[in-house]
Parts: sequence; C-alpha cells; structure tokens
Amino acid sequence: MEDVVQEACEAALDADAKLARRVINRDNEVDTEEVEIEVETVRLMALYQPVGPDLRLLCTVLKVNNDLERIADCAVNIAERAEHLGQDLMNGHGEMIRQMSTLCRSMLRSAIQAYSRQDAAGGRQVLSEDDAVDALYGQIIRKIVAEASTNADMMATYLDILSIAKNLERIADHAINIAEDVVFLATGEIVRHQ
Repeated sequence: MEDVVQEACEAALDADAKLARRVINRDNEVDTEEVEIEVETVRLMALYQPVGPDLRLLCTVLKVNNDLERIADCAVNIAERAEHLGQDLMNGHGEMIRQMSTLCRSMLRSAIQAYSRQDAAGGRQVLSEDDAVDALYGQIIRKIVAEASTNADMMATYLDILSIAKNLERIADHAINIAEDVVFLATGEIVRHQ
C-alpha cells in the first residue's frame, strides 16, 4: 500500500499525469482484494466460530483491511488532483507536501510492520507520530489562506493543494487506526479515543 501512496505523491509533486492515471487505475484491484479478504474472513468466523485471540485476530483483519482500502482511496484522490496540477503550481508548497508524504509513508510502513509482527510497542510508537503530520497540515492551511487573499486567481490550485494535504492527513489517521488495532490484537487493550 505504501507504494500506491508514494506513486500518488510523486505524481502530484512531479505533475506526472501518466503516473497519476496508473494510481487511479489500480483502485479497482485494491477494491477487489478488500472484498475477497472480507469474504474469506467472514467465512472463517462462521465456519470456526473463533474465540479469544483467534476472534481478535479476525476482527483486526477486517478492520485493517478496511483501513488499507481507504488509504488506497486517499491515494486515488491525490492522484486525481495531480492530473490537473502543473509542477510550477506546487512551487512554495511542494516541500511541505513532500515532508507530509514522507511522514505518512513512514507511519504507514511502521503500522503495517507492527501488524505483521503483532508488535504492540511498534503500534504505540506509530500513535506518537501523528502530531507532526497534523502540524504540517496546519502550516499548509495557514500558508494557503494567507496567499489566497492576494491571489484569488489561484484558488483552484490552492484547493487542489489543500485536498492533497487533507488526503495525506487522512492516510496518517488510517495508519493510526491500524496501529491502534495492532495494540488491541497483541494485548486485548482498546486504545482508541484516549
């Protein structure tokens, strides 16, 4: 999933319409895989009626599966914005978007690694990284609001950049969801909304 996010961000930062189209076209594949995993997980639940750690595992699979599909949707949203952004239009905003992209991909990678190892400590580490993404998102909003007041003719571009930033922020939120599910899977402790 990280590669889809990376490609979407590269498409936006490099104004690469061909790469953006590739990300958009991969969405059906991700959607199909999500449904297949959900069907198989529900089948296993019905067939074996698991309890305890096995039930926790299957519930976590369902939730993580959904978050991964939503991350792909966010990547598609970024790619769709990239299709009509010129590289010169990202000037002044590209570096903050690049920083957000790097942080989001790192969080996602760490959350998936923690999930694959059922590593509660790794999941908790991801939870501590969300503030940096939120701070960058806030900076982008403030910068665009300040610029928009004097460059109204750039409003469509500003909205595209804000959309890219918002989707990156959502990807980070989905990585947090996965990390919370990892803690639950490994320990049985529910850490959401704390």
